[in-house]
Amino acid sequence: MRSLAVVVVTAAVLAVAACGSGDDAPAPPPPAPVREVTPPGPFFGECGSVTDDEVARAFAVPPFTDVTRNSVGCEWESGGVGGPSVTFSWYRGSPIGRERAGSDLIGRPAEDISIDGNPGFLASAEDYLCELGVQFGGDFVHWSVTYNGFIPTADPCDVARELAELSVSRSAK
Repeated sequence: MRSLAVVVVTAAVLAVAACGSGDDAPAPPPPAPVREVTPPGPFFGECGSVTDDEVARAFAVPPFTDVTRNSVGCEWESGGVGGPSVTFSWYRGSPIGRERAGSDLIGRPAEDISIDGNPGFLASAEDYLCELGVQFGGDFVHWSVTYNGFIPTADPCDVARELAELSVSRSAK
């Protein structure tokens, strides 16, 4: 009886081992992509270290009806959602190329710029929208200015550049 049990157990072990060794075995998952670790860029204060008054002066629209601040950026709106607005975003460890490619894909071809020796891009649509990104190693900041179909009171790219230059000049390196 004992030898019958040994034979049954041995047969079961061999059967299980044979099941896993066939060509039907699933392939191991591919290795996860290795992300490049970059040193952190400079520190930008709340809203890119730009005040509400400075944004209002550059943007030249009626008073802001809403100003939103959170851990990654700020948005100033005039006339509520869908009205003219300015946004600032700070991306840590995120590739600027993805943001730039998004502009290209939606019909706003980006051009190379430099602010205080830092590379970046500027993309615009008609006379009502401009976005500007400035890279710092693996980080970047992004300013977007839109008049959303309203008659612009200032060139949106001039506004974006002025605000980006303020942010870059005030960053803690």
